Amino acid sequence: MNLVLGCVTQRYAKFSGRARRKEYWLFVLAFIVASVVALGIDISSGTFDEIEVFGVFSTIVTLGLLIPYVAVSVRRLHDTNRSGWWVMVNLIPGIGYMWFIALCCLKGDEGENQFGSDPLASVGNSVSTKTSTPSSTIDNSQDASFSEVDETYNSTNEK
Repeated sequence: MNLVLGCVTQRYAKFSGRARRKEYWLFVLAFIVASVVALGIDISSGTFDEIEVFGVFSTIVTLGLLIPYVAVSVRRLHDTNRSGWWVMVNLIPGIGYMWFIALCCLKGDEGENQFGSDPLASVGNSVSTKTSTPSSTIDNSQDASFSEVDETYNSTNEK
């Protein structure tokens, strides 16, 4: 939730830097939820225009979240070491939006790139990647029982 609020408050129109996949997709989810809620309010309050296909509340939400959406999209592309101008691929009819979704699904560059430091670097410090310490002992008692099962299974299948 802090990632989404950060996009709307601290990084409202920040087009520089990088955004990890989690930040981008949580913002997209929040954008969709806010749009659906606003549309529901429009329909229930009678402010939805069926001919023009828009309502007062949904228009306010869309306009209010448009700049942060473009900003987080540009930062997401920066994470994959692409220019923010790749957002314009959305303007290609038919395939453009699918291409953009594929670009946003790509894993970001590890380490620093031309657009800034790795956004996962600060997250990675809190998550341990070590599976065991050098001084720890590993319990292999289950391995022996699994090998006995394998031998039994292989001997019955060979007959």
